[in-house]
Amino acid sequence: MENSYKLHRLRELADNDEEFLIALAQTFLEEVPADANTLKEAVENENYMLTYQTAHKMKPTIDVFELGVLNELVDIQDWGKFEKRDEDVSMQLQKVLKAIKAASNELKVDFNL
Repeated sequence: MENSYKLHRLRELADNDEEFLIALAQTFLEEVPADANTLKEAVENENYMLTYQTAHKMKPTIDVFELGVLNELVDIQDWGKFEKRDEDVSMQLQKVLKAIKAASNELKVDFNL
């Protein structure tokens, strides 16, 4: 439990309301994996604007669930924002995607979703 993500900041915000935490986990599972797929396709297709927008959208959730890949996500966001054609963010992308998959799998088990 909570190996791939951390809930202490959310527990504090939710005042330990378990129903609220379940709703947050459900929202994570509904949105973040889909955004991760969009991000992957955007990077692979060198769609800089979509890469920037998607990474920017994902940052608060990745941060509050403490997946440990916020710096990598910022690197990807900046790659898109500044159209860094001479840089390769594939390693950062793989690390972000791996963290999201692990957290998603763990949230499903931990919250019986």
